[in-house]
Amino acid sequence: MEHKLESTIALLERTPAALEGLLRGLPAEWTHCDEGEGTMSPFLVVGHLIYADRLDWIPRARMILQFGEERAFEPFDRWGHLPACEGKSLGMLLDEFATVRAEALADLRGLASGSEGLTAEQLERRGRHPEFGAVKLSELLATWAVHDLTHIRQIVRVMAGQYREAVGPWREYLGILKP
Repeated sequence: MEHKLESTIALLERTPAALEGLLRGLPAEWTHCDEGEGTMSPFLVVGHLIYADRLDWIPRARMILQFGEERAFEPFDRWGHLPACEGKSLGMLLDEFATVRAEALADLRGLASGSEGLTAEQLERRGRHPEFGAVKLSELLATWAVHDLTHIRQIVRVMAGQYREAVGPWREYLGILKP
């Protein structure tokens, strides 16, 4: 499937509600579990998504449109969200994510001059990633959508893993519990 901005936005708009429905009100044993050292709990994933929406996707899109390949993106701190999560409840993070995502999508819609939104030419414009080199704006936006899906999958996998032993022999039929 080719990248389509409308499809990307449709998916990105739904992530806050999907996480709201999946996570709000669950006991901490579901939302604060992880897969071991160097992994994220569902709680921390929500914090990570907030952090990325604030510091990654839209700032990088703006850089591509303004500077093209002249300036490389700042490296993204995968764990930069940790201080911002301290002292917050999951409910607070879910509320914050809904607000930050709505703002990011409003920014995305407003990036292009003119009423037609981002043009095909703008979506093909390249920026410079510190690791990958030249990347297109359309690739950045497609990655934003897949990043959401990756973390939704991660959340569900981590949560399912809490019942790895509890399901007994049915584990053989539950693909989410297989490595």
